[in-house]
Amino acid sequence: MNKRKYIMIWSFVLVAVLSITACSKKNNSNGTSVDIINIGVTDSLSSVNPLLQDGTEVVKHTTSLEFLPLMELNSELEFVGQLADDITTEDNKTFTIHLNEDAVWSDGEKITSEDVLFTFLLWASPEIGSTGMSIEKIVGTGDNGYVESGADSVSGVVALDEHTVQITTKSEMALHSFKNIYGRYILTLPKHVLKDVPKEDLLSYDWFNAPTVVSGPYAIKDVDLNHYVTLEANENFFMGAPKIKNLNIKVVTASQLLAGLRSGEIDLVQQTTGAILQEDYDSVRALENITVYDGTPITNQSIFFNTERVTDARIRKAILYGIDRVTILNDLLKGQGEVVDGFLASAGPFYDPEVTPVAYDPDKAAQLISEAEADGWDKSTELLFYVNSGDTTFVQIASFIAAKLGELGLNIKINTVDIATLLSIAGTGEFDLLAVQYTYAPVDPYTDVSWLLSEAGWTRYYEDEVAKALDITQKSNDLDEIRKQYRIVTDYVQEEAPMISAYVISAIGGVKNRLKNAVPDVYGTFINVHEWEITN
Repeated sequence: MNKRKYIMIWSFVLVAVLSITACSKKNNSNGTSVDIINIGVTDSLSSVNPLLQDGTEVVKHTTSLEFLPLMELNSELEFVGQLADDITTEDNKTFTIHLNEDAVWSDGEKITSEDVLFTFLLWASPEIGSTGMSIEKIVGTGDNGYVESGADSVSGVVALDEHTVQITTKSEMALHSFKNIYGRYILTLPKHVLKDVPKEDLLSYDWFNAPTVVSGPYAIKDVDLNHYVTLEANENFFMGAPKIKNLNIKVVTASQLLAGLRSGEIDLVQQTTGAILQEDYDSVRALENITVYDGTPITNQSIFFNTERVTDARIRKAILYGIDRVTILNDLLKGQGEVVDGFLASAGPFYDPEVTPVAYDPDKAAQLISEAEADGWDKSTELLFYVNSGDTTFVQIASFIAAKLGELGLNIKINTVDIATLLSIAGTGEFDLLAVQYTYAPVDPYTDVSWLLSEAGWTRYYEDEVAKALDITQKSNDLDEIRKQYRIVTDYVQEEAPMISAYVISAIGGVKNRLKNAVPDVYGTFINVHEWEITN
């Protein structure tokens, strides 16, 4: 997933039941541990190596439990300090990271500027070959985001003192973008532990599967990427030793979440990592042992076109007209969400409430198809529509969409594949349509949108006016001006349809009543994980 910084994508995978008896000291009568908190997720993990961030929230949260980000978003969409007290700038090009002077590694070593410099160098090193995280925007890297092979520094990343780092970007970047990309997704690694490991070995370095030195509240002790991650408390966590000694991330199918919450085998489901089935919402709400939290409507069920394959904008827009999004939302999703056009949901500061979503209009869709046919488009063309096989709700919705479009004469072939295959196909562009759940961070939609609407992005779509509008969002601090520029982007998306927002989800999360101080939400759930407490 090249250059994706904080993408939220959900998959649902089959799971083998994890035995946790080796970790527990005592069990309840139903067999659930009283010493371990089980977090149910419906995403398998691609890796637990922070240098292999793939944009999925389950990987982001799991790795951040071990290696803190510089900053994180709380439930109010405010940036709060983690390893850094703050990040500041005066010109949107030179950014100063002020590290928390109390921050230490679990072995007692101080976390310093040298660790931050070391981590940014790893991301920029061609020997490692990581791509993404907008490293190419930093002075001292090439257009590909790399420094010269063998380089021992990035010229745009310097230490001003032991706890202050200065990063210079090639062009202006809004502070909220900087905090969101580098602050939230670049997880600082311990230089004193990893400096002698050959860079080319780090991506496959087994140490990350059970690291001996961490900065966060927990450390992985065992991992099976398709089934579980077991974590143990870092007793030397500088913000305070976690009150719960063991966390267990359990990968389950979406259909297992209700049963797990009911039985007590699952203690917490967070909205962006555990996708409770829509048909189970009422049953989950009825559970007496669970408190349910409605998530902010942020996650966008996006349908992307490869515009190099579906070249006629009339066909793309005909598909937009041919999807009855209101019916899908109200009847299939029980109204849990909203319909928007483009990338911005109502929860974000840049959302324009005056934008009217394109209405379902099969007659208009048929007219556009006829016009395209008259100009040589072959109506028998098979359009390959890739869908995440684990997202059982959208698999059903995709079939509904394909059937309706079939009535208009469009030949839509649905291919359901697992999340890893889906992301690979997205990167290679071997699709006509592709659907994923994608969260465009409300405080920083620029990073994802600018990449997606580019020749290098999934849509292979580029429009100069869109690029200019997005560029202005990084230079202005005026909210009205930024909103105006995003309106330009939305207008183009409505007119040329390089992507379609099928709907924005307002997912629910749940927490067992025995777990105190834990509030599942789209953002901020794990910021205070060290303060979670079990009451029996």
